[in-house]
Amino acid sequence: MILEAVFLFIKPELASQFEADFANASQFISSIDGYLGHRLEKCIEVENKYLLLVGWNTLEDHTEGFRNSAAYLEWKKMLHHYYEPFPNVEHFETVFENKKQIVK
Repeated sequence: MILEAVFLFIKPELASQFEADFANASQFISSIDGYLGHRLEKCIEVENKYLLLVGWNTLEDHTEGFRNSAAYLEWKKMLHHYYEPFPNVEHFETVFENKKQIVK
């Protein structure tokens, strides 16, 4: 699995509208082959900062499959005008993971 990680800085006066539009735009990214899931986290310390995390089967599912799709054009139209500055996208592979086991 590849984890896409993006810090998004949203124009402060548009944060609540961004969150609503993000929820609507999620249909586009989730329609792509190789998409595994995504979540949007809001920073507690910095008011207009968000972290977008997206799971992909392969790097190409994001860089080619999503970015070359009609769905990406809709995503871009709905969301890109909120970013200031425009974000850097990075991709990660898991090296180590530890999860707490819940005993029932």
